[in-house]
Amino acid sequence: MAIIKPFKGIRPPQDLVEQVASRPYDVLNSAEAREEAKGNEKSLYHIIKPEIDFPVGTDEHDECVYQKAAENFQMFQDKGWLVQDDKENYYVYAQTMNGKTQYGLVVGAYVPDYMNGVIKKHELTRRDKEEDRMKHVRVNNANIEPVFFAYPDNATLDAIIAHYTVEKPVYDFIAPGDGFGHTFWIIDKQEDIDAITKEFAKMPALYIADGHHRSAAAALVGAEKAKQNVNHTGNEEYNYFMAVCFPANQLTIIDYNRVVKDLNGLTPEQFLTAVSKNFTVEEKGTEIYKPAGLHNFSLYLDGKWYSLTAKPGTYNDNDPIGVLDVTISSNLILDEVLGIKDLRSDKRIDFVGGIRGLGELKKRVDSGEMKVALALYPVSMKQLMDIADTGNIMPPKTTWFEPKLRSGLVIHKLD
Repeated sequence: MAIIKPFKGIRPPQDLVEQVASRPYDVLNSAEAREEAKGNEKSLYHIIKPEIDFPVGTDEHDECVYQKAAENFQMFQDKGWLVQDDKENYYVYAQTMNGKTQYGLVVGAYVPDYMNGVIKKHELTRRDKEEDRMKHVRVNNANIEPVFFAYPDNATLDAIIAHYTVEKPVYDFIAPGDGFGHTFWIIDKQEDIDAITKEFAKMPALYIADGHHRSAAAALVGAEKAKQNVNHTGNEEYNYFMAVCFPANQLTIIDYNRVVKDLNGLTPEQFLTAVSKNFTVEEKGTEIYKPAGLHNFSLYLDGKWYSLTAKPGTYNDNDPIGVLDVTISSNLILDEVLGIKDLRSDKRIDFVGGIRGLGELKKRVDSGEMKVALALYPVSMKQLMDIADTGNIMPPKTTWFEPKLRSGLVIHKLD
């Protein structure tokens, strides 16, 4: 069973939300954050990317930078740019992209659920990235940014959410840059709060969709605080961390594609011949070709697009990892033909989120920066959940979720 609780969110006043809200900390670098926050003292980047308040080149992991985050968080509250709700609520956060809206519940997720596997992961985390976010949680004593969960489809929750979303939202704005819509309601009726808590208690698992490092950091800090508190009861606020939970059937995983700098010493002809050992190769011409389904890949090389279809017997349908197109392409093209053994560390490969479109792959190759591009059919939510349920880990750079959660709509304090 998944344990959740409502919380007293810290939020911007309605008239300031567009100034405060920002993209998540990990989708842009310091220079981009500096640019986006220019002239806006209320931008959340001053809390989640506080190095922008220091001279260019300041190490974002310097202790003074973390301290600045805490100072700014306090200042935002002192100035009324962030205000805590009087009572514990759940919240509805809806995102609209390309005319499609997904509705998430903002909740306090239970730290022990993360530790005991009720909250399921599908990615490995890096200790250095965990530690960075842990410092940020510790110094602010808050989850400034939410994590992104999926839950099994639930008609009761759909009905409760629908009851609120017909009302006037607290926030409703279009984000600059991507044009995605962000809408927000407060669930404050006690009977609805109780019903939501009960429905989650029936769920065998929740699934981290995006934000594995934030989840790990939040849970580890919560566990730390529990250990340090001699009067720990299990009811303290630090036993929970902020998550936005969406029904799995509303989520879309976008393709996550690969570009490679060279052909490992092969000519284009030799490369295509080597690939044809495990794939049926069809030339598609100069028009962009998008993978048509599972086990079909799109390849761009020397100004031409190719369809690659994995031959029967080259993958195992009964292996939740082996059946993934990311595994097939990693094993049979990137490793076997191009000699790329470790996707995490090999400098010859780069990854391009599908939100940029296949035109971005063409651009990277045509510019001469890269030699070949490989586009994959996206992973399904069912595949992701199957992998998490079986205790497996997705290969690196497999899932790309859009739209990303906007940060700054609500914050969860740990006390």
